[in-house]
Amino acid sequence: MFKLERRYERSRYAGLLVTTGSLLAALLFCAVILALAGANPWQTYVAMVKGAFGGKYEFSETIVKAIPLMLCGLGVSVAFRMLFWNIGAEGQLAMGGFAASGVALFVPQAFPNLPSWLLLPLMVVAGFVAGALWGMIPALLKAYLKVNEIIVTLMMNYIAVLWVEYLFYGPWKDPKGYGFPGSALFTQAAWLPRWEGTRVHGGLIFAIVAAIAIWLILARTKWGYEIRVIGENPTAARYAGISLARNILLVMLISGGLAGLAGMAEVAGISHRLQKGLTVGYGFTAIIVAWLGKLNPGGVLVVAVLMAGLLVGGDQIQITMGLPASVASILQGSILFFMLGGAFLTDFRVRWVSRARLPAAPSLAKATPEE
Repeated sequence: MFKLERRYERSRYAGLLVTTGSLLAALLFCAVILALAGANPWQTYVAMVKGAFGGKYEFSETIVKAIPLMLCGLGVSVAFRMLFWNIGAEGQLAMGGFAASGVALFVPQAFPNLPSWLLLPLMVVAGFVAGALWGMIPALLKAYLKVNEIIVTLMMNYIAVLWVEYLFYGPWKDPKGYGFPGSALFTQAAWLPRWEGTRVHGGLIFAIVAAIAIWLILARTKWGYEIRVIGENPTAARYAGISLARNILLVMLISGGLAGLAGMAEVAGISHRLQKGLTVGYGFTAIIVAWLGKLNPGGVLVVAVLMAGLLVGGDQIQITMGLPASVASILQGSILFFMLGGAFLTDFRVRWVSRARLPAAPSLAKATPEE
C-alpha cells in the first residue's frame, strides 16, 4: 500500500525541478483544452507572449495590470504568512478606491488651490486607512470571537463592491456624464504621475517600496519573527507568550491597507474617477499570485507581472485569433492547480509499504489473569 511521509530535508534543486515540471504540466493541460477547442496551442501561446511582452506598449500595459496584483498580492501574502486566510482583498481594494475618490472629489471643493503634493498624500492615507479598517472587521471577529475569517472576508467583498457601485450609479454619478455610470473627473492635482508615453503610474513605486518594507519586517524585526512563528505553529507561539489577537489585528492593518492602496492607485493612476471597472477580480487573482510567489515579497512581484501578462495576452488572442479571453483564466487556474500539487510533493513523498512489513494490530482480547 502507499504511504505519505513528510520530507524533513528539502533539496533546492528538487524544488526547482518540481516547480518547472508543474508549470510544464499546466501548459500541456491547457494545450489539450485548446486543441479540443480547435485552436493551435503553440500559436496561441506565442500570440499571448507577444501580446503581453512583445514591445514597449505591450509590456507597459502588462505592468499596468500588474500594479494592483502586486499590492493586493503583498497584502494577502502577509496575512497568509500568519495563517489568516484573507479572501477579502477585492473588497478592501474597493473601499480604498472609494475613500481616495472621496478625497479627490470633495477636498478640492473646500480647498480649490490645494497642490498635488498635498492632495495625493491625503488620497494615499485615505485609501490605505479605508482598506485597513475594512480588514479590521474580520480581524476583530477572528481575534476575539473566533469567527471564521474566510466566510467573513468573502462576504464583505460583496458589501464593498455593491457600495461602490451604488455611489457611481447614484449620489456620486457625474451629472455631465451623458448617463454613463461614474463620478466626475478628478482634478489633475489628484492624478498619479505616469511614465512618459505609457499608462504606467506611480503605483509601481508603492508596490516596490511595500515589498522592500515587508521583506525587512519579516526578515529583520521581532514582529516579523512572531509572524513566522505563529504561521508555523500557533500553539507553540501561544505558549511562548506571543499574543495571537494583537498580531492578527496588526497583520490585517497591513494586509487590508495594501489592498486599499491598490484601489487608490487604480482611481488616481488609471481612471481618474470612480467608475465601473475598479473591481474586476484583482483581489481574487492576488491569492494565486501570493501562493505562486511562495508568500515571498520578491516572488510576489515577479509572479504578478507574469499573471498580468496572462491577462493582457488573453485580451490580445481575443482580438487577433478570435479566441475567448477566458483562455487566460483557464491557464491561471491550471497553473495554480499543478503548482499546488507540486508544492505537496516537495513537502511529502509517497512510499510503497508492503503489507507484510506493516506492524500487526494489537489483540483486543483481554489476557486471562494468573491465579
